Amino acid sequence: MDHEPLPSAGHAEVRIVAATPEVARRVAEVLRRCFSSTEQRSYPAGDEGATRLHLTIDTTNAAEPARTWLATSQSSFEDHQQADEV
Repeated sequence: MDHEPLPSAGHAEVRIVAATPEVARRVAEVLRRCFSSTEQRSYPAGDEGATRLHLTIDTTNAAEPARTWLATSQSSFEDHQQADEV
């Protein structure tokens, strides 16, 4: 199994998969309102018209309400990992 390098401290790699590019862009826009981020990269996602967007967000520069949520969140990665995630 290939392992991607981890993002630098305070950053997260986000992948959005949606049936249409417009839906993926809407989700990315919400993330950009809460966090500083890189320019999104768009790829086809297999099904006709589906889109996969990748972006890197900077959690050290979070806006409200993300800042409040990050400060109070105590969940661990292992508690929320989905069965289909690697």
